[in-house]
Amino acid sequence: MATTNDLKNGMVLNLEGQLWSVVEFQHVKPGKGPAFVRTKLKSVMTGKTVDKTFNAGTKVETSNVDKRTMQYLYKDGTDFVFMDGKTYDQLHVSETVVGSVADYMLENQEAIVATHEGAPLYVELPASVVLEITYTEPGLQGDRSTGGTKPATLETGAQIAVPLFLETGTKVKVDTRDGSYLGRVN
Repeated sequence: MATTNDLKNGMVLNLEGQLWSVVEFQHVKPGKGPAFVRTKLKSVMTGKTVDKTFNAGTKVETSNVDKRTMQYLYKDGTDFVFMDGKTYDQLHVSETVVGSVADYMLENQEAIVATHEGAPLYVELPASVVLEITYTEPGLQGDRSTGGTKPATLETGAQIAVPLFLETGTKVKVDTRDGSYLGRVN
């Protein structure tokens, strides 16, 4: 337990059974009335952001979320298996927890796995990853980088839109947050 006076950015609160991360907070002391704390909270599970106001000195329940860099090993049925590089402990994370991140994950890739009391909450990849295009329609003479896009299948099986001049076998940098093409890698 902590009070609203102890809030810090990044602290995780347990409000009504849900985990919320403090994005920002502000102590407000109006001329009239009691002081209060205005916060912006982000849901650890869904990423939804809400504004919440607490009276100053109110007790709030804090939670410990453990974020560790782990290596993705392989897929086992509907689970993804991750390994801690320091302790060599393996953690099975379900498909629902991994979510859309799986579209950009290759075996032996590093990822941040957040857990709360041993239960995996979410998997976070770096902002961008380098992946190879395994199939795309062949380019035509005169195709330029600003002329439009075409669908391409990546080595993970995900599909993204790439410029017309790219060919099968090209390595590309992909934004893991929205799946957008960021550039070609030599």
